[in-house]
Amino acid sequence: MSNLYEKFKQELRPKLKETLQLKNIMATPRLEKVVVNVGVGSKGLKDDKYIEAVANSLAKITGQKPQLTKARKSISSFKVREGMVVGMRVTLRGRRMYDFVEKLVNIALPRVRDFQGLSKKSFDGNGNFTIGVKEHIIFPEIKGDEIDNIHGLEVVVVTTAKDDQSAFELLKILGFPFKENKNNK
Repeated sequence: MSNLYEKFKQELRPKLKETLQLKNIMATPRLEKVVVNVGVGSKGLKDDKYIEAVANSLAKITGQKPQLTKARKSISSFKVREGMVVGMRVTLRGRRMYDFVEKLVNIALPRVRDFQGLSKKSFDGNGNFTIGVKEHIIFPEIKGDEIDNIHGLEVVVVTTAKDDQSAFELLKILGFPFKENKNNK
């Protein structure tokens, strides 16, 4: 893989400065962190092997050990007790973050079935972008014949942009495939 971080510093950042009509290159938005979340759901509440399998697949995808997320309080209708593992997350920064974004954009997203592009509605109003992935097997590290259960994951791209338009320009220049139609469903 070519290094997206070096390319961003050398080529893409000056282009972004011109596109956003900024006076100082330090004012250009950049990626701050990427957070990958997985909820284990009702399967994980009953089966410890499922939690371990999800943690292993998340570690393979991100290259980092996931942090377990535990329930803060008990909810009897969901059969959740305080302290039970309900999900896991990985926060990527620096070079690992840029490597993950490059892999996501160039390898994983094109492997999604019936992929039409990312929706511009997934911005949160503060320059952050969220992508929901239904099947984790789109990543090349996961071998299809070795897995028992398919799970989804959520990728949150946190930027230093002040608004959604600046963040959109940043992600577009980094290669994120957005929908082109006017309705943008």
